[in-house]
Amino acid sequence: MRQTGILMPVASLPSRTGVGELGAEAYHFLTILKENGIKIWQILPMNPVGYGNSPYQPYSSCAGDELYISLDTLYEERLLKEKAESFRERETSIDYDAVRTYKEPYLREAFQAFCEQGGQQDAAFQTFVSQKWVYEYGVFRALKREQGGICWNEWSEEAKHWPKERYELPEETEKEAQYHMFLQYEFFVQWMQVKKQANADGIQIMGDVPFYVGVDSVDVWGGKDNFLLDTDGRPIFIAGVPPDYFSATGQRWGNPIYDWDYLKENNYQFWVDRIGYSSKLFDIIRIDHFRAFDTFWKIPASCPTAIEGEWIEAPGYEVIDTLKEQIPGVNLVAEDLGDLRPEVLELKDHYHLKGMKILVFSINTAGKYGYDTFHDVENMITYTGTHDNDTLMEWYQNLTCAGQRKVRRFLARQGVKQGSVRDRLITYMLKSKAEYAILPMADVLGQGKEGHLNTPGTVGSPNWEWRMPDFELAEKEMKRYRNLFIFR
Repeated sequence: MRQTGILMPVASLPSRTGVGELGAEAYHFLTILKENGIKIWQILPMNPVGYGNSPYQPYSSCAGDELYISLDTLYEERLLKEKAESFRERETSIDYDAVRTYKEPYLREAFQAFCEQGGQQDAAFQTFVSQKWVYEYGVFRALKREQGGICWNEWSEEAKHWPKERYELPEETEKEAQYHMFLQYEFFVQWMQVKKQANADGIQIMGDVPFYVGVDSVDVWGGKDNFLLDTDGRPIFIAGVPPDYFSATGQRWGNPIYDWDYLKENNYQFWVDRIGYSSKLFDIIRIDHFRAFDTFWKIPASCPTAIEGEWIEAPGYEVIDTLKEQIPGVNLVAEDLGDLRPEVLELKDHYHLKGMKILVFSINTAGKYGYDTFHDVENMITYTGTHDNDTLMEWYQNLTCAGQRKVRRFLARQGVKQGSVRDRLITYMLKSKAEYAILPMADVLGQGKEGHLNTPGTVGSPNWEWRMPDFELAEKEMKRYRNLFIFR
């Protein structure tokens, strides 16, 4: 069955607090999706953002960012005495530091009330915190605060090696760890309620799992043996990709490289734990940078760019076999973009995983009329664009006049002649035989550069800051495309 989806980061939802939350606005968004026949809500990673506010450099693979906790829901749970005041409600960009500063007093008040009401003895809370990662994450965040926010491999030797030594924490540090455990419990409860409603409305959640983890994360701090690190905890090699159409010097991501020999000796437990937990949160799991299961670009940490490096083979078949065996019913899809060797597609096809087609990459404006370079197949996800490239209209507006004319001619030859160029491009994409067709919300809204979410190879503002101030335009545009969404 062919289904239509919307790519919309939780962070970009409207709210009263300057960043998307798991409260009333999330449920309102689900209602809009349901009314317009949308069957998939694709999100970006919701993990606690680290360097550059990137969801692909998080502090944890399992934890959720406390930014998304709904303050209104905390008030309804009687964990806040008064309803939180509005903050940056109408802004079209997210100021992460300002929002964190605004929200923290409310979150700490909620934690205090939770403790006073005996919430820590609740069976559901006890079950949640019994998971190994929860306390470890709480300690990581507590020590990080204690150490001035610097990367864990710059901490004191005692703090750096806590995961191995497990020494008793001072009372103040322990309380801070418990605070972060409470935040994780609240995030989990609120998210699972949103997911429950989505599923009841016939909507599947597609989550996003980065292939790599950030060096400044509890994953690396608490599992050093899983990575190629020196004795001080610094990466010996780092991840990225060589020069391509995004960057002449490649992309030097800085994530540590896995020690695949160690992972194999331990039956890839690190991956089983990551994907296993994600399978509780999401119905479909998109593996970002899937090609690294086949071969990955290994850059010496001393190199300032990604030009120097080498392709190394990874045990992809063994890992995915293990995931399929250990996590029954896990539903994976592959981000298989870029210049790939044939073996990557063979790996994907071996497990019958859906790959991706990006409209703005597939329409070639060479020749008299232009043409589609991508073979249209059913077991695929087609997109107008992703979080990493120009919006649909930004791409079109950046073409030469001749290029724009060829796009229009191409669409006309496909029998798509009605409406604006945006309407025609979206109609063509939705005509694909691909099982899933997914549109970023910025493309539904018809936004240009203002809706651009991230530019690969760059760090910091304005990346990851785009948000909708309200649902007014979204409701109007979604309704206008409703028949296309439903009858594709």
